[in-house]
Amino acid sequence: MNTQRQILLEQLKDQHFDVLVVGGGITGAGIALDAATRGLKVALVEKGDFASGTSSKSTKLIHGGLRYLKQLELKVVHEVGQERAIVHRLAPHLVRPEKMLLPIYKGGTFGKGGTALGLWLYDFLAGVKGTDKRQMLSQKRTLSTEPLLRNNDLLGGGIYAEYRTDDARLTIEVVKAAIRYGAVCLNYVQLTDFLEENGQLKGAICQNLENNETIRFTATTIVNAAGPWVDGLREMDKSLNKKRLFLSKGTHIVVAWERLPLQNAVYFDVADGRMIFAIPRNRATYIGTTDTPYKGDKDEVFAEPSEIDYLLKAANAMFPSVKLTSNDVESTWAGLRPLIYEEGKSAGEMSRKDEIFISNSGLISVAGGKLTGYRKMAQKLVDLVLKRQGQTAIVCVTKEVALQETAFENMTHVLDFQKNIEEKLAGLPAAKTTVSYLVENYGHDALQIVEWAFANGKKTDEALILSELSHCFDNELVLTPTDFFERRTGLLYFHIQRVRQHLEAVLAKFQAAQHWSADQLATERQKILDLMGRLRPV
Repeated sequence: MNTQRQILLEQLKDQHFDVLVVGGGITGAGIALDAATRGLKVALVEKGDFASGTSSKSTKLIHGGLRYLKQLELKVVHEVGQERAIVHRLAPHLVRPEKMLLPIYKGGTFGKGGTALGLWLYDFLAGVKGTDKRQMLSQKRTLSTEPLLRNNDLLGGGIYAEYRTDDARLTIEVVKAAIRYGAVCLNYVQLTDFLEENGQLKGAICQNLENNETIRFTATTIVNAAGPWVDGLREMDKSLNKKRLFLSKGTHIVVAWERLPLQNAVYFDVADGRMIFAIPRNRATYIGTTDTPYKGDKDEVFAEPSEIDYLLKAANAMFPSVKLTSNDVESTWAGLRPLIYEEGKSAGEMSRKDEIFISNSGLISVAGGKLTGYRKMAQKLVDLVLKRQGQTAIVCVTKEVALQETAFENMTHVLDFQKNIEEKLAGLPAAKTTVSYLVENYGHDALQIVEWAFANGKKTDEALILSELSHCFDNELVLTPTDFFERRTGLLYFHIQRVRQHLEAVLAKFQAAQHWSADQLATERQKILDLMGRLRPV
């Protein structure tokens, strides 16, 4: 068993915690970090891998929610706009500036005047400064900025500031930071029942899914941050009422950048009145998202051919010279937004605001919210926990807590560091995009990964990916190949060819590290092959 995991499991058994967080997505991770930095004894348990639900399946933007201006959710725009600047400062290698182009078409969602006013208000609410403030472009300059755009009926465009991230990597870094501050955070540990006394929750019974061991411990407060599974825990607590979740499915597709070589991220109208993104990311471009009601299995959410076709048609209508087909789709992902149900509203119209429910037994459940607002949501939740525990004087400090132990000061330092890594990768295919990928994923740890990989003097891509795996074994609680390929590296989405190329070498390293039998090896191999098939159902 992984040494770090064994230590954490021992810390969980038969202990008392001030706070137990159930759910290892970005919200749960943020709550664990906030609580730990305030000196609370906190545990986090997740039935799957960290970020294996919604928090690895978003549009991967730390953004201010421009479309919420249409719904007059000014407070949401203000809060997440402020938060995105904070999260960028805490992890500039991972949360990167991304200029977003909003083309303006005759008959589109926004006219020229409305766009200018909307982007000005967006900047004002989000506190945008300097060169990140919006720019309005003429038709000619819009086309020179992004030549692939459809030019008929184009009136002009607007450019505004957003930030691109990897949601799963952001969650992992928050979890790692929480552990550094003393939190006990464990994946593949499922809550199976609550411990009660006189009608009040006093702890939990959990199962370690790695070996089926039962673990019991007590907790003063239990926080339900299980995302789409929040209502399941509320049912277990017998506190589910009329306020409940509405699940909306969002699907994204990935194509090679060469097939959709955008110079900028683009946010554009679709014929049905929605707006979607097309975002270049190193060697790939991804397009999304859909927004449709979902009532299926929450553990089995994948793109449907009809959804892929919808996104391809949308992209081809906006970038007609490209002519994408289903054969261009390298991978997909689909996830669920846990929204608060509102009578009479469609999925796209429902609020993204978070909401907190407190049951008679003391279970605190949090639902809704956006990736960008995870830190503020955690602060609000821990403030509530402390108030209930009579400790209101302990203030939140996560605004100043860098997500990596060795942190970058700013983007200039990130880019200088990338140049250093690029020199070490000289000679490898696609060295520049590989460097960007490594530094975005691992920050300063990318240097050690590269040095370990080439310590024997041989410079190969296989050595590099195995070095990544060693780092994840030692530092990131990886338990399965899917953890590694999907959430630690993102390769199943953004470079699935690399997964195919190095699958056997990675499986062999897992087998050696975890003492798999031949049957276990075959089972894990088939799981990855089946998953790759489901990520490209065309």
